Amino acid sequence: MEIQNSIRSQILSDALPYIQKYHNKVVVIKYGGNAMTNDELKEAVMRDIVLLTEVGIKVVLVHGGGPEINAMLKKVGIESKFIGGLRYTDADTMDIVKMVLAGKVNKELVQALQLHGGKALGLCGIDGEMIVAEKKEDGVDLGFVGDIKRVTTKPIIDALNDGYVPIIATVATSASGQAYNINADTAAARIASCLRAENLILMTDIAGLLENKDDPSTLIPSVQVSEVAYLKSTGIISGGMIPKIDCCVEAVRRGVKKTCIIDGRIPHSILIELLSSEGIGTQFI
Repeated sequence: MEIQNSIRSQILSDALPYIQKYHNKVVVIKYGGNAMTNDELKEAVMRDIVLLTEVGIKVVLVHGGGPEINAMLKKVGIESKFIGGLRYTDADTMDIVKMVLAGKVNKELVQALQLHGGKALGLCGIDGEMIVAEKKEDGVDLGFVGDIKRVTTKPIIDALNDGYVPIIATVATSASGQAYNINADTAAARIASCLRAENLILMTDIAGLLENKDDPSTLIPSVQVSEVAYLKSTGIISGGMIPKIDCCVEAVRRGVKKTCIIDGRIPHSILIELLSSEGIGTQFI
């Protein structure tokens, strides 16, 4: 459908105050889900990031890569092991995680962004001891899965100041040099808080927080951090949404202005969230 010039000009005009709001500010995007595996959606994300950087927004992209890790483990004959829905990472699996996340996935994203005219620098948490972690001790033993103890932002800030988009794979190091697998949502939240980011965006395969998980029309557009405990007690926040929303809450409490869970299955959802009054998904403030 052809968009009338009047509508097109109104859309561009309405974006101005949001461009001004985010100009020279840091926005951290956790990239994952269908938007990462669907070529059409991936292209839209890369174009969006290039556009944001061109108008002066400092974008940091944090990614995982579960499906790619599973595929490589299968290819080399290592069986994926899960405990309570969480990946168990033994020494052989950790080698694959490093290879796939910091190598294959990270460099493919760098290349994709550069093909759309952007400047990207691929990093992982081991570089410059950016993410220092220790073995995750609470709950069940998950092997080489880590809890973040410290984030060093200098490599990220240096890349941003030189005009690059830092693309960060969530592999960490311990003080003794042991590599750890880190949950990408957790890493993005901690990085955003240490950068005092204006916004943290978690791209997912759901519309956001729903009052009725089976009805997309019950989307809750905005949640105060103080309301989260009540929403958990009523079961509105449950299952796989709990850790994602806990990351959002932690980021806000640590100084991020706001966090959002958005539907990465919608093309250009990042632009809708950042540069329009309607936004998309659920924001936590």
